[in-house]
Amino acid sequence: MALRTEDLHVGQSHEVVVVDNLTRTQIVQYAGASGDYNPLHTDEIFATQVAGYPSVFAHGMLTMGMTGRMLTDYVGDGRLFGFGGRFTNQVWPGDTLTASATVTSIEQRDESSTVFFEVATRNQDNVIVFSGTASARID
Repeated sequence: MALRTEDLHVGQSHEVVVVDNLTRTQIVQYAGASGDYNPLHTDEIFATQVAGYPSVFAHGMLTMGMTGRMLTDYVGDGRLFGFGGRFTNQVWPGDTLTASATVTSIEQRDESSTVFFEVATRNQDNVIVFSGTASARID
C-alpha cells in the first residue's frame, strides 16, 4: 500500500538498516558499477601503506545510494524529487548503516502534498556518516 499524506506528521521518523556488515566485496562491486576505481576504495595496500588509512573505505556515493534506496522504498517509486546531502564520516568494511528520514514539514498542494525530510545515516557507533534533506510528492 502506498504511503499517504494522512499517514505522516511533522517529527515522524522512518528508520531502516541499509547494510549489515559492509564487505570489501560490496565496496569493489560498487567501484565496478560506478567506474570509480580510486585505490582508496579498492587497494588495501595503497589505502594503508601509501595513504595512511586503516583500511579501504566505501565510496560516499555508495552510502548516499543506500540512503536513497531507503527513501524510495518509503515514499514510493517515482515520488522522490529532491535528495541531497553531505558525507560526514568514512564508512569502513564491517560497518552496519542505519538510514532515517524525519518529516520536517508538509505542504498541501492540489491533489497531493510535498513532504520534506531530514535524512541521516549512522554507523553502528551512532556516528552520522551522511546527512541531508529530501522531498517527495505524496498523494
